[in-house]
Amino acid sequence: MAKYGEGDKRWIVEERPDGTNVHNWHWSETNCLEWSKTFFNNLLTNLTVLNGESNLFLRVTKVEKLDGEAYVNIRKGKIIPGYEISVTLAWEGEAKDGNGNSLLKVDGTVEIPYISDENADEDPDLRVIVKDEGPIGKTLKDAMFSKGRPLILEKVRVWVESMARGGPVKEELETKKSAAPQPKKENHAAAAVVSNSGAPKKEEKKEVKKEGKKGCKNINLTERFNCRARDLYEILLDENRWKGFTQSNARISKEVGGEISFFDGSVTGTNVELQEAKLIVQKWRFGSWNDGVQSLVRLVFEEPEPGVTIVKLTHSDVPEEDRYGNATVVENTERGWRDLIFQRIRAVFGFGI
Repeated sequence: MAKYGEGDKRWIVEERPDGTNVHNWHWSETNCLEWSKTFFNNLLTNLTVLNGESNLFLRVTKVEKLDGEAYVNIRKGKIIPGYEISVTLAWEGEAKDGNGNSLLKVDGTVEIPYISDENADEDPDLRVIVKDEGPIGKTLKDAMFSKGRPLILEKVRVWVESMARGGPVKEELETKKSAAPQPKKENHAAAAVVSNSGAPKKEEKKEVKKEGKKGCKNINLTERFNCRARDLYEILLDENRWKGFTQSNARISKEVGGEISFFDGSVTGTNVELQEAKLIVQKWRFGSWNDGVQSLVRLVFEEPEPGVTIVKLTHSDVPEEDRYGNATVVENTERGWRDLIFQRIRAVFGFGI
């Protein structure tokens, strides 16, 4: 055992004068409870469940209460979420007769008593309570359970997925990154850490790869949505709605040749071709890719019948490795399309199958 002060410096984590937590080596914890309250409010406030079907009208009005704890830990760049929360929602309902006359209006609550990271892959229990337990009140309560439960649980899954990706931590890392002093140009390893602190990387590879690119692959996906093609087309070109379903900043030009930026600037590019409700073609590149590497995104919209849209994605020229030697670029990009874009659009805008 080495004497104190004589250990190998390669194994010593020292305090840095600029406070930069390089590679997120040190343990850090972020409280996500207030962020979670805002997240659930954005997803669930004024959520329509039924709008006249069987003469019933149901709506989740607000998040009444969210208690417990939610946090994200980071160690050596690894995201470790932890949470045990309970959520109470307020809802209102109304039953009308065939002539549109109101038969009964009710108020109630939806209780989700336990959402835990230990059961992240399972849907939590959900209870519906109504203040009027008469025959019509019970009908409204049953309808809220059968029709509202899948909608509410879909929003819960969106939050669980967001926690698994770090919740608000990514925003905090971006703030720290912008405040950190710029590295010297000749120090390639340090520059990579500062400019891409949120990117996954192999710890043993410190140098930026200048050569050895193994090539590129294409990603092909076909997705089905219950909506009109023009609705989906407009969502994918609307930066405010991008912000809504990704919980991250976006800048999107609606002109050919215009610039685009997604996921807080992690993805940048330009519009190549736009045909309303039919085609979107864009150049994409991730900040973690080697300089000059660009891919091409092609989204073809087909509407075989009104209210059903098929999207065919071809994401070509995706590099097999990023500048840090990570060989999971294609896999992560495909997962991102499925989980962070397509599935989130279904969840947030109700375009599920």
